[in-house]
Amino acid sequence: MNIFLHELKGNIKSLIIWSFITLLFIVVGFSKFSAFASNPDMLAILDGIPKIVLDSLSLNSFNLITVTGFYGIMQLYFSLVLAIAAAMWGSDFISKEERDKTVEFALTMPVTRSKIITGKALAAVVSCIILNLVALGGTLVAAQGYNPDSEFYTFAYLSNVALLIVQFIFLALGIFLGSAMKYYRRANSTTVSILLVTFFMYIIAGMNEKLGFLKYFSPFKFFDPLEILHKSRIDPAFVLLSVGIIVVLMAGAYLTYSKRDLYI
Repeated sequence: MNIFLHELKGNIKSLIIWSFITLLFIVVGFSKFSAFASNPDMLAILDGIPKIVLDSLSLNSFNLITVTGFYGIMQLYFSLVLAIAAAMWGSDFISKEERDKTVEFALTMPVTRSKIITGKALAAVVSCIILNLVALGGTLVAAQGYNPDSEFYTFAYLSNVALLIVQFIFLALGIFLGSAMKYYRRANSTTVSILLVTFFMYIIAGMNEKLGFLKYFSPFKFFDPLEILHKSRIDPAFVLLSVGIIVVLMAGAYLTYSKRDLYI
């Protein structure tokens, strides 16, 4: 518990920064929506955008003059921002003892390595949940000026649950790489690089139906905002796949961290 509280306290500054970035993104996003709200003429802007771009970003699938449709577009970028935060926290929580030269202190504590990684992981999980709630709360407040209906609220809640699962996937990836990689300095950059590759897989999968199989390799595609909006539910198959990925990554983290040589 002391490890958990110590890590959670140490991450407050980072959590505040990411919360500010998220809220700023919401403010900017809804300020842009004010130009589209109930103004069909603004949709003419889409006529100048190549179809392949419209398809990849689902711009022609949502009704951009409604708050629900515009939020559907914003959700993709929410996922990217919050996933990057989770990925960085995952790798940093594990590797920062080596970075800050406090490995000796950590290893002299009367706890096993598995308890150390458990405490760090739980602190990272709580940080992800708080950031997710900040995103949801900021969205609900910003949307009030546009008379959101029940469909918007359902979509917003389900989307944020899906987003939290995506956060946990990249958090687990960060924890695994932070535990497994020999050179701790590379863990953070490698985690974010993998995240960006999967994000671009999402974009590519939307460009061509023949590349639809890529959705199984991109967590961003597991919970497509368009499907959540139309079906008002999260696909349970992808929930199970996500849980499986998280379990495998965390098991790998515990296994590798317990055997890894830590650099003092």
